[in-house]
Amino acid sequence: MAEEAAVRAQAEAVRRLKQDKADAEEIAKEVAKLLEMKAQLGTDEGKHKFVLKTPKGTRDFGPKEMAIRERAFKAIISCFKRHGAEVIDTPVFELKETLTGKYGEDSKLIYDLKDQGGELLSLRYDLTVPFARYLAMNKITNIKRYHIAKVYRRDNPAMTRGRYREFYQCDFDIAGQFDPMIPDAECLKIVHEILSDLQLGDFVIKVNDRRILDGMFAVCGVPDSKFRTICSSVDKLDKVPWEEVRSEMVGEKGLSPEAADRIGEYVQLHGGLDLIEQLLQDPKLSQNKVAKEGLGDMKLLFEYLTLFGITGKISFDLSLARGLDYYTGVIFEAVLLQQENEHVEEPVSVGSVAGGGRYDGLVGMFDPKGRKVPCVGVSIGIERIFSILEQRLEASEEKIRTTETQVLVASAQKKLLEERLKLISELWDAGIKAEMLYKKNPKLLNQLQYCEETGIPLVAIVGEQELKDGVVKLRIVATREEVNVRRESLVEEIRIRTSQC
Repeated sequence: MAEEAAVRAQAEAVRRLKQDKADAEEIAKEVAKLLEMKAQLGTDEGKHKFVLKTPKGTRDFGPKEMAIRERAFKAIISCFKRHGAEVIDTPVFELKETLTGKYGEDSKLIYDLKDQGGELLSLRYDLTVPFARYLAMNKITNIKRYHIAKVYRRDNPAMTRGRYREFYQCDFDIAGQFDPMIPDAECLKIVHEILSDLQLGDFVIKVNDRRILDGMFAVCGVPDSKFRTICSSVDKLDKVPWEEVRSEMVGEKGLSPEAADRIGEYVQLHGGLDLIEQLLQDPKLSQNKVAKEGLGDMKLLFEYLTLFGITGKISFDLSLARGLDYYTGVIFEAVLLQQENEHVEEPVSVGSVAGGGRYDGLVGMFDPKGRKVPCVGVSIGIERIFSILEQRLEASEEKIRTTETQVLVASAQKKLLEERLKLISELWDAGIKAEMLYKKNPKLLNQLQYCEETGIPLVAIVGEQELKDGVVKLRIVATREEVNVRRESLVEEIRIRTSQC
């Protein structure tokens, strides 16, 4: 019996050892899992390590950049409104089929979204196609509108030159059946006004006509099927020399060398009314109905631009093609110029800052009955303009105000927080832009320094004596002059003084 008990005890001990070993292995596995999770979480505090950067082709804008942007937007919106435009907005994404096939070779730059709820969607590439969809959908045949919003392109960004994947466009369009070239001339006048107002430097607005291009391609021997792709090559002439464009047309796009050389004779021409007259007499172009129609309208356009007094900044340029498929008539592009140095007479282009044209067939593509709504419009290249304004400001070291605060409510002694709160509330209720420091007893010197740093022009100081006398001491920060103002007159006094700033 004793032997049996000993055997049983030994067996129990072995079983326990095995169980302990199994438990230890299980614990080790759980510990390993926890350590792995901890490693994935990152630091000892269990915080995840984020990569702190904006996505490629995008950027943040701080208060200074936004102040510059708001100033530019204000000038542009003011111009659009001066010309009688209404404002609209459309969704940031559209049905994919709405955008497909409208942008020629640039269609590959459209951002497609994942299928959500059975709809194939894409982020808008520009504001023009959504506008055409809006017109067709709402059966609108006549509108003058502007639209300022973000668009998206899966492009190779060049951030220093204002080229992003997410960026603003500022569009102005006139839709409706009108007499030829009157709305087109107004669009060019708008570009001229905006670029002059923003004081970006010297500029030229290049104009051409899709009909002149198509007629030129036809008389040069380009097959109809290659019109759009050859147009896309010609569109690169502002960036690369003719030899490279010719090589692309012949080598990559299969155009005959003879046709390419004939195109070369035309696309290097630019001028004004004299060039239009010359081409109207051209033995080949004058025989082409489409080209002749385009040249006739171009002549009319220049006559209107002469009346507007802006032909000094306009150049009829046969190399201008604009690769978008939807253009049907006049096309234009505004380019900033700069002298490379004092010894160079010919200014060089520093990039396009506006573009647009006539697109009479786009709305009809969306209309169930194919009803056409003629349209002409312009898009301001606001991001490039912002880049130029930012660089210029950096170089000048001019101080930019990032708020519009008119007055700081301050106190000269302690225990006057309640009085400051009462006064600032009165000012806010009267529509005055006012601030105060978030301290119970701030030092007067600190309050005055805050105004100097932020550019606040006035300080309304409450003190014990002022409260007894029913006045507020108003300090003009720039001159350090101080005047006592009756409490009931303070709002009007602030308005008068800040209207002069």
